Amino acid sequence: MKPRDVRELFSRLAELDPDPKTELEYSTPFELLVAVILSAQATDVGVNKATRRLFPVANTPAAILTLGEEGLKRYISSIGLYNAKAANVIAMCRQVLELHGGEVPRTREALEALPGVGRKTANVILNTAFGEPTIAVDTHIFRVSNRTGLAPGKTVRQVEDRLLKAVPYEYLHGAHHWLILHGRYTCKARKPECWRCPIRDLCRWPYKTPPPQSSP
Repeated sequence: MKPRDVRELFSRLAELDPDPKTELEYSTPFELLVAVILSAQATDVGVNKATRRLFPVANTPAAILTLGEEGLKRYISSIGLYNAKAANVIAMCRQVLELHGGEVPRTREALEALPGVGRKTANVILNTAFGEPTIAVDTHIFRVSNRTGLAPGKTVRQVEDRLLKAVPYEYLHGAHHWLILHGRYTCKARKPECWRCPIRDLCRWPYKTPPPQSSP
């Protein structure tokens, strides 16, 4: 996609949603970190249902450690892979307390050293909690970037690197959320709703879908 088209793409998305935000519910960087760890292979809706019960009871590393792994599982058992996630969250809490004084670290290296935290999770925390111009490439962003021609790549890291080069700086902070929301609600995996897409004319995907036919 040409640079002027990339700028136009983000200009339109920004006009429609000037202040994009994650759909995960949180009030502190630590709550966001727990929510993002829980969100792997789970929906934001499902994670929010669990954390609405968990966070009023335990929303600090010390409080979650007091719950213990089995106690934590009672709050997150509705989420997929909850056994592994409970173990990771407990280990993460212990490390945050022991190495970072109970505060979520603000560097990529320290974040990625935490149990249950990979590059994508670190990017979410850096972007959403700390305002860094990072882009966490999930399945939605990977699909949108390839389908539209915005930043095509065969791997998640390729797409991330190409997005960081392609997206105009003033749009870098919001790009993560705009692309996720666009992929979640418009540029869907199985049935993209191209007929109502605000960037349809900029998109290079050749198989654009027509509007659904109304019943007679």
